[in-house]
Amino acid sequence: MKKSAALFLLAILGFWLSSCSGARPMSQLRIGIWAAERDLWEEAIFRWTRVIQTAPNSAAAHNNLAVAYEKKGMITEARREYELALQLAPQNSYIKTNFDRFKSAAEPKEGKPAPPKPEKEKQTP
Repeated sequence: MKKSAALFLLAILGFWLSSCSGARPMSQLRIGIWAAERDLWEEAIFRWTRVIQTAPNSAAAHNNLAVAYEKKGMITEARREYELALQLAPQNSYIKTNFDRFKSAAEPKEGKPAPPKPEKEKQTP
């Protein structure tokens, strides 16, 4: 259920924030969302990285990339992308919510053990 809700928010954010982007970045955002919905995180990372190359001020792409990095266990990269997304869209409640959730999961609470790291994606031959 959490996964579905996160992907739904990701999709909504991607479409909402990309509305003022050109056709190419928006299509790359959509392909990235499509990939994320199917747990194809490497493809999603590739697509959202391409968006950032052509539209470096896309808060949606930085947020989505942060989510993908987080899913892959790339915590440092995820934090960097969340922070960039917030710099670009400081009032965006979706990005704030994602970043707050990320910080809660990534930073161990005082007196509590750190949450387990997600399993790495298994590759089949």
